[in-house]
Amino acid sequence: MGKTDLKTVARLKRKARIRKKLFGTAVCPRLCVFRSANHIYAQLIDDSAGTTVVCASSNEKEIKQKTDIGDKSKVANYIGKIVAERARSKGIERIVFDRNGFLYHGRIKAVSEGAREGGLVF
Repeated sequence: MGKTDLKTVARLKRKARIRKKLFGTAVCPRLCVFRSANHIYAQLIDDSAGTTVVCASSNEKEIKQKTDIGDKSKVANYIGKIVAERARSKGIERIVFDRNGFLYHGRIKAVSEGAREGGLVF
């Protein structure tokens, strides 16, 4: 096993510990964030129905076209704002934050701050 395999296994262990405690409902869905090397993905999940309510990613066409946003952390903050805007249009105001095993700093923190700025309550 290489170094990246060990890091991934450690993240998945943290993810399992976190997911034991978190559960999203229709009223209070779970904001799940995934971070890859180049992109960031966020989705609101209703675990009771097993459906994704709202999603946004830095891989979307209209976000890729905005070149004036800045570095990856600023893009992550913008993604959080977009998720909050789309959630509020569906009548969702309260969420549960799932960092998906990633440490709460950098781009993960930027997504949560953007969602808070957009009006979501954790």
